[in-house]
Amino acid sequence: MELGMVGLGKMGGNMTVRLVRGGHRVVGFARTKAVVDKVVAQGARGADSLANLVEQLAPPRIIWLMIPTGPPVDQTLDQLHGLLAPGDLVVDGGNSYYRDSVRRAALVNGWGFRFVDVGTSGGIWGLEEGYSLMVGGEDADVERIRPILETLAPGPKLGWGHMGPVGAGHFVKMVHNGIEYGMMQAYAEGFAILQGKTEFALDLHQVAEVWRYGSVIRSWLLELTESALAENPTLAGIEPWVADSGEGRWTVAEAMDLNIPAPVITLSLEARLRSREADPFADRLLAMMRNKFGGHEVKRES
Repeated sequence: MELGMVGLGKMGGNMTVRLVRGGHRVVGFARTKAVVDKVVAQGARGADSLANLVEQLAPPRIIWLMIPTGPPVDQTLDQLHGLLAPGDLVVDGGNSYYRDSVRRAALVNGWGFRFVDVGTSGGIWGLEEGYSLMVGGEDADVERIRPILETLAPGPKLGWGHMGPVGAGHFVKMVHNGIEYGMMQAYAEGFAILQGKTEFALDLHQVAEVWRYGSVIRSWLLELTESALAENPTLAGIEPWVADSGEGRWTVAEAMDLNIPAPVITLSLEARLRSREADPFADRLLAMMRNKFGGHEVKRES
């Protein structure tokens, strides 16, 4: 099977290589030539424009997008509008908001093209381990890309599934990332407590290594934590600033819309936001309020 891959960042590039290894003919395009050259060296074909990518594929075509969420997806679809033909299929494998995917599917279908959303997890390890793929779309469209999904996943029947209609794939991936936020926060808080018990002088790397086997809380995330602690036991030089991709926010908003309590995911998102405050105004105001009603001491900046 042949397809065009648009977006060859770390994950997109690794996916392209995995597909090539699986016997698929892949044409890759990215804005940076050096990135395209890397996948060409691994056996893919390169394109220097979207038009050139489309030209190299026989219709009906499959175009897989691995690009940042938001306007870049809409802009790429607009460009593809004048290049594709009826029956061509566009797959959004990035972290798009599921409501955007529903909207885009209606737009693309109106042009005569097909649309599938694939929530993709696995990160930089997916090349060797395989990716977890959560797929949304019409039955016939999903069946059409089955060989691709079976190649990218850990196994033909492992790690991928048709979640439901268009939007379902990105919805499931959104909640997946919300859960991820909560798990990461729990591990981080637990290890902080262990680190704070200074009289025991605990070896956090050893603790993580022990927990990896037989423990109820063992996980791949714990394995990555163990690896990080092995490389840098004290986390020296790491700034306590945690980014968020937006999917945690979407998960919390969806929980509110559905009247479903999600305190762990919500608090983990708030912790990430708090990590970025170098000079938290709220804390300074709290100190002043406490001083006003109780006369409590206020520490002054030196």
